[in-house]
Amino acid sequence: SGVVDYPRGALISQTMDPVEYTLRKRLPRKLPKRRNDVYVNMKTDFRAQLARCQKLLEGGGHREICVHGLGLAINRAINIALQLQASSQGALQLATNTSTVELVDDLEPEDPDETGEPMTRTRNNSAIHIKVFYPDPQ
Repeated sequence: SGVVDYPRGALISQTMDPVEYTLRKRLPRKLPKRRNDVYVNMKTDFRAQLARCQKLLEGGGHREICVHGLGLAINRAINIALQLQASSQGALQLATNTSTVELVDDLEPEDPDETGEPMTRTRNNSAIHIKVFYPDPQ
């Protein structure tokens, strides 16, 4: 049995009824949220996210923040961390970790009258976690 590529990236076996599916991406599972965690996304304005990070470091009383980016937002998270470091004239240091996050998608039949069953699929996505911090004075 072969695989047919349906709209919106849903892969469905040919042995199933030829029902069109809608792909609904679930939000990633929530990671622990501390006051100094910033989860970067592609929907919020870059300058607003950068300003939030600066406010946490300067006015929020934090000596470190952790900038998290998932998938497409990895580049933005890196850019924010580098902008913070550059604007501090080198006073801030960066420590970076990468990981893989498992995401779940729901596949729902587009036509409710069809006999297609709702399905789920899992996929992996890259993530980055950047610790932006003032080193302890020697």
